[in-house]
Amino acid sequence: MAEILRAVLPPAVTWVETRDDRGADELFPEEAAVVAKAVAKRQAEFATVRWCARQALARLGVTSGPIVPGERGAPSWPAGVVGSMTHCLGYRAAAVARRGEVTSIGVDAEPAAPLPDGVLEAIARPAETEMLARLAAREPGIHWDRLLFSAKESVYKAWFPVAGTFLEFHEAELVVDPAAGTFTARLLQRGPFLELGGRWTQTDGVVATSVVVLSPSAPAGSA
Repeated sequence: MAEILRAVLPPAVTWVETRDDRGADELFPEEAAVVAKAVAKRQAEFATVRWCARQALARLGVTSGPIVPGERGAPSWPAGVVGSMTHCLGYRAAAVARRGEVTSIGVDAEPAAPLPDGVLEAIARPAETEMLARLAAREPGIHWDRLLFSAKESVYKAWFPVAGTFLEFHEAELVVDPAAGTFTARLLQRGPFLELGGRWTQTDGVVATSVVVLSPSAPAGSA
């Protein structure tokens, strides 16, 4: 399996990804209670992404207890840690970092396929729709609509733990750099950030994006 997140995360972030599901029997009781009534597929992805998180935390030297969803589903990380989790068809991953080095992380993975009908119209601003048309004409092999969706998910995941407020899809306007594999999001809601930058990749059947906000005191080279 290609190491997908390696392309979008800086050295300050530790990550683990997998395509093999773990069973719900690996969950803490508090976690198992969250998905007790869910179908087996949901239980497996919930358990596997937490397995990824615990493996990543262990690499930081952090022992993890239950990682239960908090407000708006944001994971509850151990003290001194920031992180993000994601899962899509056939792929699960988690990324973590020490709070002194990183302020916030957002990662998202999506299947490399067009968005379902009607979704793009619901998430894209007019300038973004025009941008996607230009990008598709230049590089039709990239699923630009799915990339936009994923990038906005990563922006939100990095925004919410710091801002504490919901960010609508239309409250972030993105510009994608196809050559550099980066994107910039202009935030249209008042909050802790005017702009957030991220990275993207499409490989091995997955579109993946990340937004990593480094702490002001982060050591040189952590980006």
